[in-house]
Amino acid sequence: MQRLKDKVAIVTGGGRGIGKAICLKMAEEAAKVVVADILDKEARQTADEINANGGEALAVKVDVTNEKDTLYMANQAIEKLGSIDILVNNAGMLYGLTRESIMGIPLDEWDRVMEVNVKGILLCCKAVFPQMKSQAKGKIINMSSDVFYVGPPNFSHYATSKGAVIALTRCLAAEAAPYNICVNSVAPGVVDTESTASLPELREMIISQTPLRRLAQPEDIAGAVLFFASGESNHVTGQTLIVDGGMIMQ
Repeated sequence: MQRLKDKVAIVTGGGRGIGKAICLKMAEEAAKVVVADILDKEARQTADEINANGGEALAVKVDVTNEKDTLYMANQAIEKLGSIDILVNNAGMLYGLTRESIMGIPLDEWDRVMEVNVKGILLCCKAVFPQMKSQAKGKIINMSSDVFYVGPPNFSHYATSKGAVIALTRCLAAEAAPYNICVNSVAPGVVDTESTASLPELREMIISQTPLRRLAQPEDIAGAVLFFASGESNHVTGQTLIVDGGMIMQ
């Protein structure tokens, strides 16, 4: 089944981890993929893997906090692949952040988290919006997190940024709806990646508290993103899908 045949998808942070899994899933469904990442080497490796397997992919080095970079990303998608049908805003800051109370979080780190996790999404959305508007269709998927619902102590900058992603998703969904552009978000829990592999105690705690008794795999998140990117969600907008094995139940 080729649910994304002839579609062009941009995936930020697509060089590794969840972003790479999303790129590979998009390619499996016959999308042409722009692998956008500030990590140039990793972006090229992901694109090369897709191309070697018979797909079509383009690697673009992008700092999502730089408006010129995001505009270049959009222009490359249009010039090289013909359109922009899907944008997945996956790039973000998480690992290595200071775990400290609200009173103790360094303000420069707070600002940087907001710049990458919120402003980065805004700039990418602004970059692709004119093309999606002109073709009267598009899918935008923003990456949030279940930490927004948890409100964990000593992690307020990250949780706040992911709450802002949900707010931005809802606002943009309302503004984009007249142009047949759907905007949704995915909120993963802890995902089984190289980064979490170095935190065995956290992994064990999360698994013990998760009804499905396992961590999410990158492919689990990619599957949720695929739903929002495909025609199966054409009447869904402004929504957030939590993918955390049942940790947060609403």
